[in-house]
Amino acid sequence: MKFLKALQKTQVKENSGGRASASRASQSEPSYGDKMPELLSDGDLKIGGRNSLLRGQAAVAVNGEQFHSVSKTAAVGLENVSSSAVAQQKQFQSFMIDPDSVNPHLVAITRPHSSYCEEYRSLRTQVLHKSRDQHLQAIVIASVGPGEGKSVTALNLAWLLAQTEGVTSLIIDSDLRMPSLDEYLGIETDTGLSNVLDGEISLQDSIIKLEPSGLHLLTGGRARGDVAELISGARFSEILSEARTMFDYVIIDAPPLGIFTDAAVLINHADAALLVVRANQTRYKDIDRVLESLPRKRLLGTVLNQSEDAIIKNGYYNGYSQYNR
Repeated sequence: MKFLKALQKTQVKENSGGRASASRASQSEPSYGDKMPELLSDGDLKIGGRNSLLRGQAAVAVNGEQFHSVSKTAAVGLENVSSSAVAQQKQFQSFMIDPDSVNPHLVAITRPHSSYCEEYRSLRTQVLHKSRDQHLQAIVIASVGPGEGKSVTALNLAWLLAQTEGVTSLIIDSDLRMPSLDEYLGIETDTGLSNVLDGEISLQDSIIKLEPSGLHLLTGGRARGDVAELISGARFSEILSEARTMFDYVIIDAPPLGIFTDAAVLINHADAALLVVRANQTRYKDIDRVLESLPRKRLLGTVLNQSEDAIIKNGYYNGYSQYNR
C-alpha cells in the first residue's frame, strides 16, 4: 500500500470537525506492515490537508496549526528586523532569475499565481508565525531519502520568505556531495560553501542575490566527500553564526537523512527542521528509523509532497544511487 493511502486512512480516523483530513477513498490496511511513527500520529502534528491531497499539491501543518495563504504582509509583527538592516547595507553579486530556465518544480518562480504556489505560501505563513513565537532563525529542510522534494521545498519557501515585506532570507546548499541549488535555478557560480569552509573566500563574497525576489543564495561550491567532518567543526558554526547576523532567516538544504549523517549534524546546529516526505514513496518505517537520531524538540513539522501526481517523475537526486552501500 502506498504512503498516501496509509496516511489518508489514519487522518480520516483521527481528524474531525474543522481540522484538515484526508480523503476517505482508501480504507484498507497498509500492506507494508508499518506502524505510523508516533511523531506523525501526534495530536499536535498533522501532515497534508484534504484539499491539497485532492489537488496533488504540497501541503503542510506545523504543530497542529493549519493556515490559509496570505499576502506578503503576513510578517507584520515580527520583532527582529536588525538582520534585514545588516543585509541591506552589504553589496552582493546579483543574478536575474529567468523563469524559463529554472526547474518547473519551483512554482514560486514559474507559477506564482497557481494553487500550487499557494500551498507554499501557507507553509511560509506557518513558518513566520512559529518563528515569531519560538524565535527561530536557522531552519533545516531535510528528507528521509532522495527524490522526496526537500530541495524544491527549501527553494520555494526561501524565495517566498524573501518576498515578505521587511524580511531577508538566505538559502544555503549544504548538500556538498551533490550540490544542486544552482542547477535548479539555472545559474552557474564559481564558489560556494565548500570554498568558504576551506577559507578560500569570505562568506560575504560568496553570497549572491537572486532577483526579482531578493533571495540570497550560498551555493554548495565544488562537490566533496568529507562533509560530515566539515560541518561538525567550528568553522561551519562560525559561518552559520555570521549568516544569522546578516539575515532574518537562514534556510539550509540538507542531504537525505536516510543516506548520510550530515542532515542530523546540521539540525543540531540549527533552530528547527522541517521533514519532507513524499506520498506514494516514503514509508512509515523509514521515517521512524531516521527520527530516532533527531532531536524531537527541533522538529518544526512535516511537509507532505506530491500527494497525487508528480510534476517530474525523474528527479536530479536519482544520482544518489551511486552512494548506496
